[in-house]
Amino acid sequence: MEEPLISSLRRAIASSPDDIPLRLLLGQLLVKAGSPAEAVSLAAGVLQDAPDNVDARQLMSEALAPAASTSPASTDPTATGAAPPAATTPAAPAATEPRAADATPPSATIPAPAPAPPSPPAPAPAPAQPEFDWSAAENDVHELAQPMFTDAQPSVVPGSGFDIERSVITLADVGGMTSIKKRLNAAFLAPLQNPELRKLYSKSLRGGLLMYGPPGCGKTFIARAIAGELGARFLSVGLADILDPMLGNSEQNVHEAFELARREAPCVIFFDEIDALGQRRSQTRNSALRGTVNQLLTELDGVADQNEGVFVLAATNQPWDVDPALRRPGRFDRTVLVLPPDEEARESIFRYHLQHRPVEGIELKALARASGGLSGADIAYVCEVAAERALIDSAETGELRLITMRDVTEALREVTPSTTSWLDSARNVVLFGDDDGTYTELKTYLKKAKRL
Repeated sequence: MEEPLISSLRRAIASSPDDIPLRLLLGQLLVKAGSPAEAVSLAAGVLQDAPDNVDARQLMSEALAPAASTSPASTDPTATGAAPPAATTPAAPAATEPRAADATPPSATIPAPAPAPPSPPAPAPAPAQPEFDWSAAENDVHELAQPMFTDAQPSVVPGSGFDIERSVITLADVGGMTSIKKRLNAAFLAPLQNPELRKLYSKSLRGGLLMYGPPGCGKTFIARAIAGELGARFLSVGLADILDPMLGNSEQNVHEAFELARREAPCVIFFDEIDALGQRRSQTRNSALRGTVNQLLTELDGVADQNEGVFVLAATNQPWDVDPALRRPGRFDRTVLVLPPDEEARESIFRYHLQHRPVEGIELKALARASGGLSGADIAYVCEVAAERALIDSAETGELRLITMRDVTEALREVTPSTTSWLDSARNVVLFGDDDGTYTELKTYLKKAKRL
């Protein structure tokens, strides 16, 4: 029968399960009462709530001690309900057998000895200690510490090696760039979002979209926005995800990327820096890379598998280095030029990069007008430089101050547009390359920017 004190503590803990001292006290009483397994469970629970609790660790050590260490509890007369030690005095006459007959008759409360002198009475057996359940104790403490040494080999979970995600941004999150949004809607989104009209006009969904333009102008961000606009999953594939030194593995990686996109359809699969993955085969002497381009062409054509619900996007800074076969109908047959952000977009970018910094008196419209030609990455760097100026000034003076308009203006003077070199390369392509109409939109922009 359980002791009243333990029962009372159980009821108190049921009312206040977060009371750590009560739980520890109950654990100590359980150890003394011969229930170390339950005490281990209590100590483990306390250590989960308070890993640094010294008393809980001490209780755990006492409860996990060998069962022999708890034997004194069985000799405690108050714990076992045995009679006081004075009641064991009749054992002395029994040790001297010849005088047993001359012994003084016992009192009325002591039973008379048997006619034949018995052997010394055996002590009352101690209550059987329950066998300690080491498996239960191990389960209670397995999360508290890892084993010191292990010979087990780490388990490898097979997988595709690609990360697929759900895009939460849409084109509404892209500041400005109205002309690019219209072009995207006409070339890609409208047929996808209007299945009835697509069926009426027998518009095929085959083919992909190639975005090109200067680096740092938001091509990857726009790709994610397109996935969000379509309510599709987003799978980004880079050069490191595909290329492999083992012959044949690169082609297998391309196939696995498309297979994953097909399983997760509707899905947008986005190839970043497609000029490196699908560069002109006439310029490559590496047979492995040629095989990768061939595999990419096969997957885009959907020869062995249907690409229903798979929307293929790609981005590049060097579209003139992409293999012409990738630009043919049914593949990346639609192109969109992503130019440096316009004034409205620059204002949105400044707002985004300054909104979580301590600023005051920032004139966003003035900054947008003064930052013509900068890419989105350039504007982000301007905000970094402005924050750095305020930080260094605060460290030198010992007084915190906010980022001001002067800090951002000074940072603008230090940062030069990173798009200049790209525009120079594009100018050479437009002037001396094949005039097949591929870069008509780029040619119009260069004329407007007075670079032609």
